[in-house]
Amino acid sequence: MNIFKKYPFLIAEISFNFYDLAQKDESSYLDVARLLIKKAKECSINAVDFHVGDSEVLHCNFEEDSLDMEDQLSYEDYIQLATCCKEAGLIFIITPSDFKDVDNLDKYVDAYKISASDLTNLPFIRYISTKKKPIILSTASATLKEIKDAINAIEDESNFKIALMHSVLSYPTQLEDANLLMIKDLADSFSDYDIGYCDYTIPDRNMFVLTTAYNYGAGILEKHFTIDKSLKGHEFAMDEEDVYIFRLNASVLSKIKGFKNKQPLICESFSRRNVRKSIVAKKDIKKGETIKLSDIEFKRPGLGIPPSETDNIVGKVANCNIKKGCLLNHNLIS
Repeated sequence: MNIFKKYPFLIAEISFNFYDLAQKDESSYLDVARLLIKKAKECSINAVDFHVGDSEVLHCNFEEDSLDMEDQLSYEDYIQLATCCKEAGLIFIITPSDFKDVDNLDKYVDAYKISASDLTNLPFIRYISTKKKPIILSTASATLKEIKDAINAIEDESNFKIALMHSVLSYPTQLEDANLLMIKDLADSFSDYDIGYCDYTIPDRNMFVLTTAYNYGAGILEKHFTIDKSLKGHEFAMDEEDVYIFRLNASVLSKIKGFKNKQPLICESFSRRNVRKSIVAKKDIKKGETIKLSDIEFKRPGLGIPPSETDNIVGKVANCNIKKGCLLNHNLIS
């Protein structure tokens, strides 16, 4: 099932990156959040994700002095951001921290993301599920049983679509810890659900990690989004150029993946006919002669009887004189 209409579906996790950007430029938090939505739209991102509410950890650099930081945006601000997303044609996703976040913003939310910190918070998950919206479930640091329990909690209250996101609870995630094969394990273990990936690795110039995740079957991809990767804590975020590179990579992958079932392709028709070989007379064969293996050879093009039928041809009788080099066909022999 598709939780969204088009894949790869790219989510910009804006979260609290706009705090640092606003402080750097001495702008308002709301204005910078609006700017990031605008930039996300311009580079073909499909959705934005905001972490809403008070939390023990809000800053993406996770330093001690940021652990008690409060959300600087009000619910009214988030309603304005939801309106900006709607006008831009972007999906508005929130990762709520508390029940009140859900109650105050549900009318404006297109989908919910449940953070890894709430994966085992089944009462909270059930409550979000009563809102009957699509749910994106982060599986960072989770066991298969914990994921199953969370899914059951959702489905106890809702039949809406669910996406499971592989991610690693380490910021930034080292390449050797990305474990992208877990995407395939999630797909095998939960085949009825959409599978995605939240990427916290530092992006390389070719966006290799995010591209590989898509190639491994992650249809929904989320990554922190910024317009200044030089800021501390923003180094594992993607910027506009990174998005362009990923989109180009994904476009190429979509073209070259093709069909799973092995079969001849239309583009191979001419070559298949002309490159393959047929059974031909190696010498003149007179009418009435029994055809021996020494009487035939194999040459291009593949317009006649294929070599795979040699055993059916040897021992047959020529119905007429067959000249050397002639393609054998079933009318010439019996």
